[in-house]
Amino acid sequence: MSAQTEPTFEELLSSLEQTIGRLADGTAPLDELVAAHERAGRLLAEAQARLETLKARADDLSTQLRQ
Repeated sequence: MSAQTEPTFEELLSSLEQTIGRLADGTAPLDELVAAHERAGRLLAEAQARLETLKARADDLSTQLRQ
């Protein structure tokens, strides 16, 4: 993910999966696990927001095609 551009939905999901994998492993120090949990929460919120935006765009396109 580039700092200059917004990550794609797929990149968000990949980052979320990696972070959840780190949490599931459970071998990292507690401070790293807490940071990973916080990051997972942020990534999940961003992915959900992006999904809602994409759904709204798809709904708009569907409506336009029916006209």
